[in-house]
Amino acid sequence: MSYPGYPSQMGGYPPQPGAYPPQPGAYPPQAGGYPPQPGAYPPQPGAYPPQPGAYPPQAGGYPPQPGAYPPQAGGYPSQPGGYPAAPPPGSWGGGPTGGYPSIGMSQLANPGYMVSLENHWSCLPDTPDPFLWWNIFPNVQSCVFYPQPGGPMPPNQGPAMGYSSQPTPQMPGYPNAPSPNPSMPGYGMAPGPMPGYPSAPSASPSMPAYGGGAMPVAPVTVRKGLGGTITDFPGADPLKDVEVLRKAMKGFGTDEQAIINLLGSRSNKQRVPLLRAYKTSYGKDLVKDLHSELSGDFRKLVLATLKTPAEFDASELHSAIKGAGTDEACLIEILSSRSNAEIKEINRIYKQEYKKSLEDSISGDTSGHFRRLLIALAQGNRDERETVDASLAAQDAQALYAAGENKLGTDESKFNAILCARSKPHLRAVFHEYQRMCGRDIEKSISREMSGDLESGMLAVVKCIKNTPAYFAERLYKAMKGAGTKDTTLIRIMVSRSEVDLMDIRKEFVKNYGKSLYTAISGDTSGDYKKLLLKFCGGSD
Repeated sequence: MSYPGYPSQMGGYPPQPGAYPPQPGAYPPQAGGYPPQPGAYPPQPGAYPPQPGAYPPQAGGYPPQPGAYPPQAGGYPSQPGGYPAAPPPGSWGGGPTGGYPSIGMSQLANPGYMVSLENHWSCLPDTPDPFLWWNIFPNVQSCVFYPQPGGPMPPNQGPAMGYSSQPTPQMPGYPNAPSPNPSMPGYGMAPGPMPGYPSAPSASPSMPAYGGGAMPVAPVTVRKGLGGTITDFPGADPLKDVEVLRKAMKGFGTDEQAIINLLGSRSNKQRVPLLRAYKTSYGKDLVKDLHSELSGDFRKLVLATLKTPAEFDASELHSAIKGAGTDEACLIEILSSRSNAEIKEINRIYKQEYKKSLEDSISGDTSGHFRRLLIALAQGNRDERETVDASLAAQDAQALYAAGENKLGTDESKFNAILCARSKPHLRAVFHEYQRMCGRDIEKSISREMSGDLESGMLAVVKCIKNTPAYFAERLYKAMKGAGTKDTTLIRIMVSRSEVDLMDIRKEFVKNYGKSLYTAISGDTSGDYKKLLLKFCGGSD
């Protein structure tokens, strides 16, 4: 059929031999259309005619090739022996002519960093998040960032990972945001600048906030430890466990070995529920039954295992304060080695159990600057940030020097303010800078400037901050050294550190004292008490 008002179109392809004849009512051939092909289907009635304005063949297009595509002008030539060179800027795939926008780090004054994998983790100010590097190198025990001279990378260029045999293309990033492809160690790239941390509100009113962008003075050791010796026992059932304990205490005599095997293989969170499960099953108090069946140091050790960490610490602090004399070393040991959250929980439990605040108990049993040191630690308000401001570390080192070695007399309050408020990574940097500045270790300066309980307390705080496992290894060594054993100290450390860092303590013990902790305990204790201690120790080194 034809439509009125539309002229017939001229210029179509002529009919080809062998094609279907034109059908009545079909659209007339259109100019520029494809000619009918032999063997093709005939035009169907009602079909749309070819329309003018189709895209004409373009100059420079790909000519039909028999059986293969020919190499095209302007394409990438094959490169011998490796990846092809990146396309030039401005071409397809080569990025914008002027380069990608800056990722917001070109104006920083920070130097680059070299990364070294060693036996400990060292985290400098303004370096990448330590957990990022542990994820990248899960089998490496540590990384160390060292300042790299040479200044920042050129403007409009962020760090990128690349191989030494090819260019490292720059990935785009959002303005003022971290690079989407941060540099990683060991791939032959140039170190890039790291963003500084902005000033943040101080965690303590008396403590200035950390700034960013300062040149670090020293690596700050943050150890990724080996962990504890006691872990969760798979498939432990409190009702079955209390049945074992009940059977061990029922009838004539006590099966101490059964108690040792069970309590020495359960974690704290598996042991504590046994108190309620025992009372539910038998209507009796497990602590009272164990107290009546056992005796001596073995009984003390067993009962210690059935308290939560905060309950055990609170009871140890209370025992250290009450009665004639005070175990100052116990107070310092607990308060200098626990986190803010742990200290706050200890304060809560202490007030609940003994109807008196820990601070009041300390105030009533100590005096002078030592009392101030303990009360400051008992607040649980230490800065716990992992970042270090090198300029502030230098200021603190100078302040400690001015308060002690460079002064007639000693300003103990300055030592107290810095050692009790600053973060542990920050204080490690302070101690390093202090020794570099005055040529003497901070511990020797404290021994020269202080005495008595204050000296012992300050030294314990410094040792615990420098290397916590080494501090506890020394405490264990002194507890077993010479005639007699300080069993209270031995029990407290073996129980409280068994799930934290006892493996690290064992390592420091054998390194510093030439024999394993297992051997030292075996030679200094006996009986069931020794068996359970060795169970917590976990083995010889």
